[in-house]
Amino acid sequence: MTKAADRPATYNSGVNSSPSVHPLPDSGLPAPAPRRPIRELPDELISQIAAGEVVERPASVVRELVDNALDAGAHQITLRLLAGGVRLISVEDDGGGIPREELPAALKRHATSKISNLAELESVHTMGFRGEALAAIHSIADVSLLSREVGSDDGHAWMLHGRTGELAPAARTHGTTVEVRELFYATPARRKFLKTDATELAHCLEAVRRHALARPDVGFAVWHEGKLVEQWRVCHQGEPQAALAQRLGDVLGQDFLAQSLALDWQGQGIRVWGRTGLPDAARARADRQFAYVNGRFVRDKVISHAARSAYEDVLHGQRQPSYALFIEIDPTRVDVNVHPTKIEVRFRDGREVHQAVRHAIENALAKPRSAAGTEAAGPADPAAQGAATGLGTMAEAGPQPAMPRVQLGLGIQQPPAANPNWNPAWSRPEPVGHKVEDLSLLWQSGRALESAAAAAGEPAATAADGPAGPAGMATAFDPDQTPDQRPGQPLPAADPHDATPSTGQPLTAPSLQATSAAPASGAGTAEPPDTDHWPLGRAIAQLHGIYILAENAQGLVLVDMHAAHERIVYERLKQQFEASPDAGLQSQPLLIPTTFAATPHEIATAENCADQLQQLGLEISLFSPQTLALRAVPAALAQGDGVELARSVLEELSQQEASTVVQRARNELLATMACHGAVRASRRLTLEEMNGLLRQMEATERSDQCNHGRPTWRQLKLSELDALFLRGR
Repeated sequence: MTKAADRPATYNSGVNSSPSVHPLPDSGLPAPAPRRPIRELPDELISQIAAGEVVERPASVVRELVDNALDAGAHQITLRLLAGGVRLISVEDDGGGIPREELPAALKRHATSKISNLAELESVHTMGFRGEALAAIHSIADVSLLSREVGSDDGHAWMLHGRTGELAPAARTHGTTVEVRELFYATPARRKFLKTDATELAHCLEAVRRHALARPDVGFAVWHEGKLVEQWRVCHQGEPQAALAQRLGDVLGQDFLAQSLALDWQGQGIRVWGRTGLPDAARARADRQFAYVNGRFVRDKVISHAARSAYEDVLHGQRQPSYALFIEIDPTRVDVNVHPTKIEVRFRDGREVHQAVRHAIENALAKPRSAAGTEAAGPADPAAQGAATGLGTMAEAGPQPAMPRVQLGLGIQQPPAANPNWNPAWSRPEPVGHKVEDLSLLWQSGRALESAAAAAGEPAATAADGPAGPAGMATAFDPDQTPDQRPGQPLPAADPHDATPSTGQPLTAPSLQATSAAPASGAGTAEPPDTDHWPLGRAIAQLHGIYILAENAQGLVLVDMHAAHERIVYERLKQQFEASPDAGLQSQPLLIPTTFAATPHEIATAENCADQLQQLGLEISLFSPQTLALRAVPAALAQGDGVELARSVLEELSQQEASTVVQRARNELLATMACHGAVRASRRLTLEEMNGLLRQMEATERSDQCNHGRPTWRQLKLSELDALFLRGR
């Protein structure tokens, strides 16, 4: 047993032990300090403690001072820095100024002109309101105020020295200048945690950049060590979107404007507007995500999750979207008094904000970029749209309506009366070959397709029509045919002087294009549609059975046919499910229910969200006060880990709206179905099928990316082609 004399003497050395403190056993821990009386802290120490929350680095001071300048109605703000803001931070504005008698109160704790009662605190309209920023900064640095009120009878400004409290006249126009020198001089230990001057300068610039994006009507200039670092002039555009676009181009660069879309979504009591980046412009880091609530830059999990959810099926991997979103909401429905730095907020109805942000971004991303050319050049030729019969609805058996109909994108149909240029020759091509739309017949033999066509009362293609059929289109795939006879396979090399079966003319490239686009038999005099209005152009070839090459007004278009068709099928399946929102995923009961230990939070979620779990194909019931029983899982995921799936779904249901979780689960399953149902690589398509695919891409939402976020098409302009061959040089 260890003797008391052998114990380390460091336990109670130099400590006046009280009778209530007992010596600790040999645990290696120091003895507890004696009890100290409760005292009221001095004001200076209180301010220094508050400064630890408000002032993390020079950029924190810049943010607070610029907030005050904006609240004062400034139209021009100038920031001057020395040593990254450690030696000097000077913020000058041309706002309303501070009256002489109010200058000493500006440096006192909890002194502000922004609020005066609880009602104003619950409906804050200003950037600042706590009244402790200047006092906190004053407690750890040397602060001086120079201000002149607008309309003041004094012929000069007034200077307040923070250390001495002396008030003296000085020269200045109307406005206020706040100088902060020797930051953290009163707390030298805090200076050790600062980075290099370049790093601190970068943080200060980021703080000003966030304010500049929210206020295009205010000019900003940043000087460092006497040199102009950044300057953003006032945007004089009358339209808010135009002013924002100009400021975004100045601050983030013109590339952000070129790779982003404008959005403006109005809901009941909430508006979301701004710009959101294209999926192709996604970045590895989330350094271009700017969210503002009533003009205040915030970092909010609800907003960031809503934005990420809107991009979930158009982003590849873990790429991060870029956006500048401005949310306008009643100030009484948002609490900004959550964090000392006011960078976090709490919404009264977070689900409403989540849905608003998600819908705003989804609506902006839904329109395919290929349709932009159609809007600029006017509506596409109706006959051209009528030619795009591929990828519509599934082929229907039985008699057809007496009045032929022209199929447009997304299954929308119009009678010929709605199309003044409708030509019967282009309304229904001969049913030769299998269309990409007929997923169930995609890999069937030619005999099966002939049977399907016969059931519809339509003539099927025969071998007498030759490999290209009566209109130059490929017939159905038949494994019994030789490679030279199979449609969609590369034709054997032919003499250029050989004649085509239908025209007897040499098989030149123009003749081949005319043959592939020729109308059905009996309509040889019909004019082909005008392809100039097709944004993705006219298909001209297929490369290695993977890519489609098309020609449009800008140059060459390259399309990944599997990725494009995958998106089209995916959007179709989503529409079918949205038509019956109450329908759930197919469930498979377990022969032996699986039990697992659950937390009280998981048990409460399982009981409250039983209907939503059933829509997801899950059946979870209470087995004991601390155990849940999994009795059914989605049929498509029956081979997976059911318990892990149940836990993840319960966690997501507890944090987000149930309908959002159900929708995401459905979309993941539909995306898998679409991937397996889309046309595969190495599948040879006819020109008719290629053009049908292109037309459907132009009419399908989010067709610029596949379900996994990969791009579906790329544009190669004529100027880029000319540069490859040094044309014009």
